[in-house]
Amino acid sequence: MKPQIQKISQISPDQSVVCIAGKDELPSWLNLSVPERDFALKQLKAKEECTVVNSYSRVTYIVRISDNGPGYRKKEGLRKAAFNLRKTIRSNNHEELVIAAWKGFAGSVEAFAEGLLLSAYSFDKYKTKREDIDKDKYPSKLLLHGDISDKDIKWLVDLTDAVYIIRDLINEPVNHLNAPALAGEITKTGNLAGFSVEVLNKGKIEALKMGGLLAVNKGSVDPPVFCILEWKPEKYLNKKPFVLVGKGIVYDTGGLNIKTGDYMDNMKADMAGAAAITGVLYTVAKTGLPLHVIGLVPATDNRPGGNAYTQGDIITMYNKMTVEIGNTDAEGRLILADAISYASKFNPELIIDVATLTGSAAMTFGIHALAVMGNAERKWFDLLSEAGNEVYERTAELPFWEEYGEMIKSDIADIRNVGQREAGAITAGKFLENFAEYPLIHIDIAGPGSLKKDDFYRLKDGPGSGVRLLSTFLRKYAEQLMA
Repeated sequence: MKPQIQKISQISPDQSVVCIAGKDELPSWLNLSVPERDFALKQLKAKEECTVVNSYSRVTYIVRISDNGPGYRKKEGLRKAAFNLRKTIRSNNHEELVIAAWKGFAGSVEAFAEGLLLSAYSFDKYKTKREDIDKDKYPSKLLLHGDISDKDIKWLVDLTDAVYIIRDLINEPVNHLNAPALAGEITKTGNLAGFSVEVLNKGKIEALKMGGLLAVNKGSVDPPVFCILEWKPEKYLNKKPFVLVGKGIVYDTGGLNIKTGDYMDNMKADMAGAAAITGVLYTVAKTGLPLHVIGLVPATDNRPGGNAYTQGDIITMYNKMTVEIGNTDAEGRLILADAISYASKFNPELIIDVATLTGSAAMTFGIHALAVMGNAERKWFDLLSEAGNEVYERTAELPFWEEYGEMIKSDIADIRNVGQREAGAITAGKFLENFAEYPLIHIDIAGPGSLKKDDFYRLKDGPGSGVRLLSTFLRKYAEQLMA
């Protein structure tokens, strides 16, 4: 269970405390004995990241702020320090834990708290042994001390809640979360946060002639869905909405071009883009962000069933373009393309799609960057980069030159769904550009979207990449409009 957050104005002498130290000195309110204080100061001066002082009735954790780098790097250092301390904190079974700073910087308390909250997550829904669940206990309450606004605390709570929600979605196996079930969970999330959700069933998808989504779904026994999420407050500031599109492949076998070896491992996470968009809508609605935001989630599984679409098929998309299928394992771009075409009806300011799309992106950047590309104005890429630094979901931009579009031309249709091995992440983005009538940014999270082991507080399997980035991006844009 996620710890609760509460702001406090005073620290009691008997409370266990995390003290974030910005200097090689300690405040008197830690109430350490002379030997304890001497020990802690010695550790601080030795540049130790974390020092733990066990007193009779309480524990003091002293976390040293790194001396190097810009502010956003220091914040990330505190998030990682929280992860490194998680087992020690867990073993001490605190009911409450105070987090405070001494000569730190603005946001240092929130950064450590965020790292601890994100490190506290566990997916234990299907464990039947109570001890396996209880061993992951954290403090039930984190008490934040310092000059922190109520608005920032609410943002921290709602954003980390969103990460928990989407991690649950990503970690659910497909036998419990097929496409219709995903639509049901998105609807529940909308009801919880206050944004609207409309779910188009297979009949409506057929009536709209979304050929990409329908083709990918042909090998499945479960029907596809198309979810439309919308947050439109009474006083929104943007004249045109942002449209966010998330890939909702609830399981990807590769279709008839079936994945071999261990390439099918954790393919339940191939809907991480859809989960991220759901989390963003949750955050903006819960925090009341004054922006009009729409989310589109096309969802199905990709299986080699009896009538599965095949390599060499020609399909007609929602926007009437024809696509030659060069590989059935390049299915995500097909369902995204229909959704990006559909986005045009909203006359958007900007379309951003998020997807675990290509192995090429993962091979290029590993787990440490989200690949971005597109034809939108430079200001949007710059703001996205700024937001990425803030939450340390950093973006790495790839070129989007027209020559890459030549690589996916077809001899017998308008376009192919794959090019050659070279520049695979870029040609996937260029494929999507063909369906965008408005400015587009494509974000490929194939690397950081699903992890084989913990990357500090970005926990293995479904870390929830993208939701903190895009939520912060929208928050920063709203602040610009309000300035």
